[in-house]
Amino acid sequence: MDQAAIDRLRTTAVSPGQLLIGGRLRGAGTGATLDVISPIDGAVLTTIADAGPDDVEAAVEAARRAFEQQSWSGASPAERKKVMHRIAELIEKHALELAVLGVRDNGTEIAMALKAEPGSAASTFRYYAEAIDKVYGEVAPTPNNVLGLIHREPVGVVGAIVPWNFPLMIGAWKIAPALAAGNSVVLKPAETASLALLRLAELCHEAGLPEGVLNVVTGQGAVAGEALGLSMGVDVLAFTGSGGVGRKLLEYSARSNLKRVYLELGGKSPNIVFADAPDLEAAAKTAAFGIFRNSGQVCLAGSRLLVEQSIRNDFVARVADIAANMKVGDPLDLATQAGAINSLGQLDKNLSFVDRAQAEGGRLVTGGKRLREETGGFYTEPTVVDDVTPQMEIAREEAFGPLLAVQTFADEAEAVQLANATDYGLAAAVWTSNLSRAHRMVRAVKAGVVHVNTYGGADGTVPLGGVKQSGNGHDKSLHALDKFTDLKTAWIAL
Repeated sequence: MDQAAIDRLRTTAVSPGQLLIGGRLRGAGTGATLDVISPIDGAVLTTIADAGPDDVEAAVEAARRAFEQQSWSGASPAERKKVMHRIAELIEKHALELAVLGVRDNGTEIAMALKAEPGSAASTFRYYAEAIDKVYGEVAPTPNNVLGLIHREPVGVVGAIVPWNFPLMIGAWKIAPALAAGNSVVLKPAETASLALLRLAELCHEAGLPEGVLNVVTGQGAVAGEALGLSMGVDVLAFTGSGGVGRKLLEYSARSNLKRVYLELGGKSPNIVFADAPDLEAAAKTAAFGIFRNSGQVCLAGSRLLVEQSIRNDFVARVADIAANMKVGDPLDLATQAGAINSLGQLDKNLSFVDRAQAEGGRLVTGGKRLREETGGFYTEPTVVDDVTPQMEIAREEAFGPLLAVQTFADEAEAVQLANATDYGLAAAVWTSNLSRAHRMVRAVKAGVVHVNTYGGADGTVPLGGVKQSGNGHDKSLHALDKFTDLKTAWIAL
């Protein structure tokens, strides 16, 4: 990474974003646009097309035509693999451009963005490119006079709605396996982070993806997202975002064609530290960065710190010291450790969480204030709140900001009880030197991902999915292909 190159890219003019439908760029049918507000300085960066229901349906119809014409769905696995490898190569070639464009749009610090956005997206496309010709059908154990075959077929048209925190990474988690399976895709980015995904779509077509196979409709979730959820032409809908929107998408499925809906709905993830953790200093640093990097705007963020009573004071002090000394600032500065909050509305939500936590009896250890307001951008201090009880809002609800809620426990049983005292179940972590305890905690904590003596960093070879109200289905790994394929039985008399 080169600061001078970053600084050159930060001032590059950004053309207004258009819809990509059937391989053609066009504005919204009504001509409506949305301003793109950069969280770095609060200034208007550019505009994007504000798609309406008719635009969304045109994208769905284009995806259906492409699927039925079999320009992609009928291509051999080897042909699809070549294109997807070229997509990965182009992402890597344009990695810094994509990362800086995304940071200008959503505020993630550049050091994290380069790895987590284009770096991750390229790896995801490579992984599924290599998976294409390694997923086999099955032969059933039938009597000798019958041949039972189980085929895997693409579902058809996949709708994908992705959030603003890591649009390229999460977008690739949906797009790449859907394409690998032979489907066509209609992508709806978040209205506050569409630019990098629009550029990705251009690169996909440059790599040789046929027209209509990947369509992008930008605009408001309440309009374009609803239209995608209600469309009779969408076979599967994959979504990452809030629980409230996830519930609406399930409702839209019931009101339309009963499309399968896969949801990743965030969490309130516990980071559990026992006194026998192998390295308390490393645990403290990981706990801090596990919630404060990207200003806490991470689905898996360890937003609840559960600490064994005997080490509570010392450990919380260590975490608070790291938080107080983190460099929060310009996300395009390589020295920055935590960048901007995505929007003013999200910033206000975070600050209100801190106010209510204190009103409910929580003790503010550090942070809790807006920073750099004079820049026009959206920044806040990494915040630690102690004396949190399970009934408090900050212990129950996902703030999606740099807010750490601290709770203590006396023994393993209480740690499990506190960890599971949430409607969510996306991720968790356990820090201990006791191998038996580690295995017991992995089994006992209700979460889709349980880390041991680390937090985050699981690669694409393992699935990511939640339990309880964190959603259903899985992103990443070969298991993600299950969302985008149908099983078909052939029962053949011999």
